[in-house]
Amino acid sequence: MKAKKNEIVEVDNGYLALQNFDIKNAMASEMEGLDAAFDVIKMPSGGVTMFEMPTDNPEETESVKEFSAVILHHHPLRAYYKEEYTGGNNPPDCGSVDGVHGVGEPSGDCAVCVYNDFGTGKNGSKACKERRRLYLLLEGEVFPKILSLPTSSLKPFSRYLMRCLPKWGRSSGGVTKFTLTKATNNGGIAYAKAQFQMERRLTEPELEQIEKLIDEVKVIAQVAMETSSTSSKLVTMTDSEAEMPVSA
Repeated sequence: MKAKKNEIVEVDNGYLALQNFDIKNAMASEMEGLDAAFDVIKMPSGGVTMFEMPTDNPEETESVKEFSAVILHHHPLRAYYKEEYTGGNNPPDCGSVDGVHGVGEPSGDCAVCVYNDFGTGKNGSKACKERRRLYLLLEGEVFPKILSLPTSSLKPFSRYLMRCLPKWGRSSGGVTKFTLTKATNNGGIAYAKAQFQMERRLTEPELEQIEKLIDEVKVIAQVAMETSSTSSKLVTMTDSEAEMPVSA
């Protein structure tokens, strides 16, 4: 049936669900004075190869072996703890939301910081843990979810980008499949390592909608960075983000 003039056509198929949702105006009208916190997809610990996916019930998660999403945006994070991190929501002694400038103690230029050297942490690792925050959009959804990649998953992610960039031009040009494999570090501790696979290129109509959301996500990410950089609020590592000690 042909849609009448000015009638909104309901589309919740794939990434075209975005065309009937204005994230900027929706958040401006509903989230004033509130923190915009996106749901988090959690990496497991202890070598478990299942992601913890958020559900409509904030008290429950769903364990999945794999999922597919568009990588809207990603940026580095760093966190340094003087004492060994044992879990919880305690902020690090020094953290960075851009991977370049540290805030706290010792703070300063991350590139020349002594804690950025291998051997300063457990089992030959860096005392300052490097991570990568990914903003991901699943099909049929309009708000992104966040996945924080631990140090052990950064090399697989870098290799993936080198594969997909020549074909898609950028990581947001297609749908990425996320899985986990089990690995063991030099200390015999098992951990999960993320793996990435190109699933399909986005269609032109999908890309058009994705572009609009990417612009808004980058603004939200930048505001969060600036807020953290000018306040005492540092990057906090949750239990799901705790890095298993991995040597170089």
